Amino acid sequence: MQKKLIGLVAGVIFGLGLAISQMISQEKVLGFLDFFGNWDPSLAFVMAGAVGVTAVLFRFVLRRRQPLFDGKFHLSRDSGVDKHLAIGSALFGIGWGLGGFCPGPALASLALGQIEPVIFVLALIAGSLAYKWFAEKQK
Repeated sequence: MQKKLIGLVAGVIFGLGLAISQMISQEKVLGFLDFFGNWDPSLAFVMAGAVGVTAVLFRFVLRRRQPLFDGKFHLSRDSGVDKHLAIGSALFGIGWGLGGFCPGPALASLALGQIEPVIFVLALIAGSLAYKWFAEKQK
């Protein structure tokens, strides 16, 4: 129950951060991605702030033997770049540019009651399920 409550609290904090920083605004995100037009660099500050806070606090968290509400840390040890990462990153970027949403902000945007985030999230789910289906066919 504690893990679920912590997940809920973390999700609310994350969602509030996305909303306050305007990362759930399609126009703001598309303005950030418009490098050769009317570029809006403000989201770079949001990302830098998030990465900076995480980089500092993560060092303190990882000094613990284990997390507060789990028996061990679940960290990826894979740091290699392969074709799956390259192709997935490219597709992610295309989807981000076309839709103006990143997955986390898209989920937070569902609360706005607009149709665009709903369509994006449904397409995100469809893409994830399509990958799962194709990956299982490859086995």
